[in-house]
Amino acid sequence: MENKDYRIEHDSMGEVRVPADKLWGAQTQRSYENFRIGAGVELMPKEIIRAFGILKRAAATVNHKLRPQKMTEQKLGAIIRACDEVSAGELDEHFPLVVFQTGSGTQSNMNANEVIANRGNQLLGASVLHPNDDVNMSQSSNDTFPTAMHIAATVAIKERLMPAIQRLIDTFVRLEAENEGVIKSGRTHLQDATPISFSQEISGWRSSLERDLQLISLSLPPLGELALGGTAVGTGLNAPKDFDRMVAEEISRLTGHSFKTAENKFHALTSKDELVFVHGALKALAADMMKIANDVRWLASGPRLGLGEIRIPENEPGSSIMPGKVNPTQCEAVTMVAVQVMANDTAVALAASQGNFQLNVFMPVCIANFLQSVRLLADSIESFDIHCASGIEANRDKMHDNLHNSLMLVTALNPHIGYENAAKTAKLAYKENISLREACVRLGFLTAEKFDEVFRPEEMI
Repeated sequence: MENKDYRIEHDSMGEVRVPADKLWGAQTQRSYENFRIGAGVELMPKEIIRAFGILKRAAATVNHKLRPQKMTEQKLGAIIRACDEVSAGELDEHFPLVVFQTGSGTQSNMNANEVIANRGNQLLGASVLHPNDDVNMSQSSNDTFPTAMHIAATVAIKERLMPAIQRLIDTFVRLEAENEGVIKSGRTHLQDATPISFSQEISGWRSSLERDLQLISLSLPPLGELALGGTAVGTGLNAPKDFDRMVAEEISRLTGHSFKTAENKFHALTSKDELVFVHGALKALAADMMKIANDVRWLASGPRLGLGEIRIPENEPGSSIMPGKVNPTQCEAVTMVAVQVMANDTAVALAASQGNFQLNVFMPVCIANFLQSVRLLADSIESFDIHCASGIEANRDKMHDNLHNSLMLVTALNPHIGYENAAKTAKLAYKENISLREACVRLGFLTAEKFDEVFRPEEMI
């Protein structure tokens, strides 16, 4: 009696039972059974699956042009429809493999080949497509997986991360304008320093993000170079002439982003230096977001016993025991993401260092960490913008009080009484808990009238 829970698939090693309701085939099933490492959790990133849909569609389109006798109109049409479903995320349940599989990503390439072939055959109502002979035509896992890595990384950064950064920049631009002319105390070494305007402080945050955006943009062009066409070891065996160039052009058309074939496929298959370089820019962004989030939570600390110079949105209760407590949770989330991204940078670099001879075999873990960084940065920046930064308000009274209590305003007296006398004035004011004005007059350095004439904190910025 036929078992309806599974069907029999086969590969070069023999027959395999595959769940009847799944589109994958024998090689995917073997990997699914052999690598129970983070099963159900540490799955191949969805961005890679989407990228496979794009590159398999592009490869079939070019194969039809170069090998029409093998890639027929019928086969091409079915592959295109199946690939579009993969790229749209409609077949995600049929991609069950984990990150920690073969280091070349071969099993995920075959997962894509099998799903696209079986789905195409469903659409055709006949067994026409073969995973290797048709969907993988002119390709190898060794050139498709690094190609998928570059496509996924480029699309994620350009379509998800960079817009999120720009929106936060726009928020800071608005806050700068709203706080023009608001003077406050600067701080260095966590100690009082000379005055700045709040808009100047915000401009530092904005400029950091603008520079990060610039650095990321500058790092991206090498990601646009694709390994596809190198096949197994970089020689291009079994790929027709111009296949690599034409596929890159087709991928560019499908994604709307610029891609070209890598000039040296031996480099493209074994080196992941482009991803290391881009991730360095992501780490720089993480470092700046750590700084910005820490500034915000320091400035908002209190509400009575901290700095209390800004107010941030109150999003949720902050304590299960202390009634009324509200914490800077968005800042904490951003700083935790920054820590994760910095840790991911180590994983990406170590994985990239493991290229041996003609292939890197740490590619899945490399791209998984890379894409996690992009995803977490984009999500946390967007959340921080919506739930925190956009609602920042200056506590102008507190800023004024802190400014006029700052001993470092004494710096304005340097041109009039000299550095050493100014230092004596500050020390006496601190020791006696009196104003700078009273200390300066008591020490006989300036009259009260002259002090008032030269001491103008608002002009020190």
